[in-house]
Amino acid sequence: MFTQRMQGFRRRMDAAGIDVALITDDDNVYYLTGYYDYLHMEFGRPTILVVSRDGESLLITPNLDLNTALASAQVDRIAAWNDGMGAEWRQELPDALKNAGVVGIEPDHMPPLVRAFVGTLVSAEQATSVTPLLAEMRMIKSPQELQLARHAGQVAMAMMNAGRAAIADGVPEFEVALATSQGGTRKAAELLAAHYDEKDMSPNTHFLQIMASGSEITKTHHRASTRIMRHGEPVFLCFCGMTNFHRFKLGFDRTFWIGEIRNQRHADVYEVAVASQRAALDALRPGVTAETVHAAYAEVIQSGGFDYPFRCGRATGFSFLETPQLVTGDTTVLQPGMVFAVDGSVTVEDFRAQVGDSFIITEDGWEAVTDHPKALDDIII
Repeated sequence: MFTQRMQGFRRRMDAAGIDVALITDDDNVYYLTGYYDYLHMEFGRPTILVVSRDGESLLITPNLDLNTALASAQVDRIAAWNDGMGAEWRQELPDALKNAGVVGIEPDHMPPLVRAFVGTLVSAEQATSVTPLLAEMRMIKSPQELQLARHAGQVAMAMMNAGRAAIADGVPEFEVALATSQGGTRKAAELLAAHYDEKDMSPNTHFLQIMASGSEITKTHHRASTRIMRHGEPVFLCFCGMTNFHRFKLGFDRTFWIGEIRNQRHADVYEVAVASQRAALDALRPGVTAETVHAAYAEVIQSGGFDYPFRCGRATGFSFLETPQLVTGDTTVLQPGMVFAVDGSVTVEDFRAQVGDSFIITEDGWEAVTDHPKALDDIII
């Protein structure tokens, strides 16, 4: 799989006239080589994948992670560097770039430290962005990736079911987060054992649980806290950062109430949010532009008298945000094999409702990979 991706990337480099590409985005390094879970710039240690159009692929990575690289990185050569030894990660780059006419970089992902050094080796005229090549390459998922999407959906639904079961009057938010993590981890472990020969891939969920309850529900990305949930309050659960099975990401979220809905206006707002997602799904199919889906969603929200909304959704895969986005201005034509998180959402001064799911674009429409009831009667716990 990784060998095929590397070959496909080299063909795109050749068509674009790029002699050498420097890849520094963690997800793109994994996509092309299978290498993951290494130290990176959070600890001041760059990892750089050097891909020559006609020559070898070279992985420059900290010596601390050499054994991991040897076990997982499908590249022609690995150059490990150590803190304070010689030129460290810089050592290999002059030779790798000396005969290159055009060098592809990732302008928005290359660490400033690395960018500054590369700037001493490559003129501004030589440098070009390789990001569009990789973004286009990653838009259409392979059958193996679509299997990962479906399994990630199962993990997400296990988290949602566990979280819903933990919500109750008198329960602190963090208890819900503990339940979702356990539910997702156990489902991921089950799927890894049944379908994948990958002993090092962790089943454990990570990323702090996004959730909010009561008066905090208007805080879109509020993390689980010690706040005690009470009868009659709304509760929002989001797994857009936690759904990450075998490195494949999805979006998934729901709004619930504990016991009853005390404010009818909030129920009405929720219904508009659900209707906006339904409108987006009515438009979601091959052959339409990404912005068409957003327009259908936005029309429902604005017709209800609410503010113009944020993007309707985003493509996902080995990154949380991929190309295209379901937003005004994105004219990408949707194709079978794309994977999207699609939301419905409305925010007012004292309440926020959101529902979101992930979908695979099929030949004649879409396939849902997450699913949880949305009707008002079904989301009252």
